[in-house]
Amino acid sequence: MRTHRWVLLAGCLTICLPALRAQVFVVGEKTATADITTAFKPTDIPLPTGKMTERGRRDLVRSLNAEQGFAHRALPIGVITLQANGNLLPEPDKYRQMIYQKGQSAAAGDRVVVTALDIKGDKIVVDLNGGPYAKHRFLSHVQFGNAPVAGNTGEQATGSRVTLVFPDGVPEISGPEVKALLEPVIDFGVKSSDQAYADTLPPRLRDAIAAHEVLVGMNHRMVLASLGAPENKIREQQSGDLNGARYEEWIYGHVPQTVKFIRFVGDHVSVVEIAAMGKPLEIHDKNELDGSETPTNTREIAMGDRQPGKEGEDTTASTSPPSLRLPGEAKDPANAQRKVQYPAEDSASRKADSQPIPAAPGSPADTDAPQTQQTAAPIPSASTQGVPAQPGQVPRTQ
Repeated sequence: MRTHRWVLLAGCLTICLPALRAQVFVVGEKTATADITTAFKPTDIPLPTGKMTERGRRDLVRSLNAEQGFAHRALPIGVITLQANGNLLPEPDKYRQMIYQKGQSAAAGDRVVVTALDIKGDKIVVDLNGGPYAKHRFLSHVQFGNAPVAGNTGEQATGSRVTLVFPDGVPEISGPEVKALLEPVIDFGVKSSDQAYADTLPPRLRDAIAAHEVLVGMNHRMVLASLGAPENKIREQQSGDLNGARYEEWIYGHVPQTVKFIRFVGDHVSVVEIAAMGKPLEIHDKNELDGSETPTNTREIAMGDRQPGKEGEDTTASTSPPSLRLPGEAKDPANAQRKVQYPAEDSASRKADSQPIPAAPGSPADTDAPQTQQTAAPIPSASTQGVPAQPGQVPRTQ
């Protein structure tokens, strides 16, 4: 009997596996990290030859601790190693894998803060935004009875750590020189977040943002870095059609100044209109960015980053909605329940069939009942019925 149960269970799993496999959507590593830039250019900063002294250590900690900067690249929640005037470790593929597995601490252009600085032998350890490890309190291991002295707060680490390694030990280096060595990872220049983000873009986009120009194909963040927040926003459908595509239009400027109308469809600029006094309306509706400059904010999720349509791959999962039917099963079986269809009736037949509900016989609403006058009979007294009167009660006489 037990053998038959196992056979039946294996048969059910065999039937259900194809359907379940068609409903699982997997976000692969390449898809999740497609917009992360790993381009790297080493620095060339002359380094001092003397060894680090205690006074130099204190000055370095004082000048860098709590310093704020902007991330030049996406920083993972983990430890990355930067060699002085050398390469960045891990390698680009492992760098993306670290971000995919552990998460991202800061995106390109985000503000970061130096929360800890430690100098050990041949390296300077810089913690950003709290570091990659959660703070540990030894009191959480101390208990009185069964009650811990300090409970676990459940805080998760969201920072990053950059280890700056020197080949011959940490020299007598100053704070500005350390900032220059960290330039490929962090920019400590005095600038806004929009300026820091613009520095991470290709040269053509960077020049357009510096000139406060908007190109067709930019995304929302690029337009904000170029022109700032708009004074007015309009959200409508194209051509006034309720079923048409929805667009958003940002308006900059007032008459008699130059007025710019920036139209977004989704996350990208589709039309730029520039209205200047005494000049014809200038309209840009063609994409002005090439493939390398087009922002990759939106991404398509493929089945484990596999290209659909190849041999041995099921393409129905990405084209058809999820369903409990088996592959090849008819869409609408013969016994499927469908929507109830009511017969179409015209108003004349419906009015003829509709009749008022008759009143109950004998009720005041019954108009067919004979009208008879009924007088209420007098209630007999106790004396007329032969019932003796109660003590102290005067009998009533008719």
